[in-house]
Amino acid sequence: MAATSARTLKLLSIFGIGATLTAEELAGRLGTSVRTVRRDIDTLRELGYDIEAVRGAGGGYRLGRAGRLAPVVFDEEQAVAAAVALQTVPLLLSGIRENSARALATLRQAMPARSRVHAEAFTVSAARNYWEFPAAPIDAEIIRVIGGAISRGHTVRVDCTGEDEPTTLTLEPHDLVVWAARWYLVAFDPEADRWRAMRVDRLVPRMPTGRTFERRDVPQSDPVAFVMSTHDRGDTPADWPCRGSALVALPAPVVARFAPGGSTVEHHTGSSCRLTLGAWSWAGLAGLLLTFDADLTDIEPAELRQALRSLRTRIDEGLGHAR
Repeated sequence: MAATSARTLKLLSIFGIGATLTAEELAGRLGTSVRTVRRDIDTLRELGYDIEAVRGAGGGYRLGRAGRLAPVVFDEEQAVAAAVALQTVPLLLSGIRENSARALATLRQAMPARSRVHAEAFTVSAARNYWEFPAAPIDAEIIRVIGGAISRGHTVRVDCTGEDEPTTLTLEPHDLVVWAARWYLVAFDPEADRWRAMRVDRLVPRMPTGRTFERRDVPQSDPVAFVMSTHDRGDTPADWPCRGSALVALPAPVVARFAPGGSTVEHHTGSSCRLTLGAWSWAGLAGLLLTFDADLTDIEPAELRQALRSLRTRIDEGLGHAR
């Protein structure tokens, strides 16, 4: 009985990766017969797991969508990964801290002693620092609504609050991207006939539309690359003690990819753009601009220009002493 239970749990863990496997493949992984595999599948079904039989080429067995939340089996590596994720997710989502703590406690309680020791070695206290230029954690309910529309292939109607004048858009949502501690929605705007990368914390979803759409090919075939190279993605300058701007002799998509969070990039010409950003000091702001290793013009305000002059003087003096 103990061997049968252990084998059944291992079978459930194999199904947990989402693959469709034949009875022969499952038997090979478990080191048992096809007949035994089919008997174990019947056992899982009796326990409430929806094990689907997929017919045709590439068919086999897979874990379906159950009508209720059945017990989940993790191997040790999966349990450790889940434990770390549960400790860090409150940095990105608000309204989820208590549930994350309860889920983490439940996960640790269910672990055998050896796995618990392994997982507790990954106990972390997650915090941000100034270099991350963080945004506030986003409301988990907004992610649930927009993520649900993406998975169902439904259009979404949203109010955009980050614009100069709030607007309402109907979008075809394709992907959610987390980059630089910020959530972005990659969506196609049928009315404007263009793709958008939009800050999710600037969006307020309206009632679900229930209308479906056909998925399109995301630009660059990669939603992450699209977000990183889109300069008009809805970012706004963060509230820093010092804030300034300059024309940078680089294309807007290049600067957008490497600009720190809490900055904005505006297209100027095909080979230049205006970068607006902030920092805790004028010297820090000047240093950030210098990291782009490009010509800077039209630098504002005067305090930023003076900081750049001061840095040049210090560098000249340092190089002089180096001789």
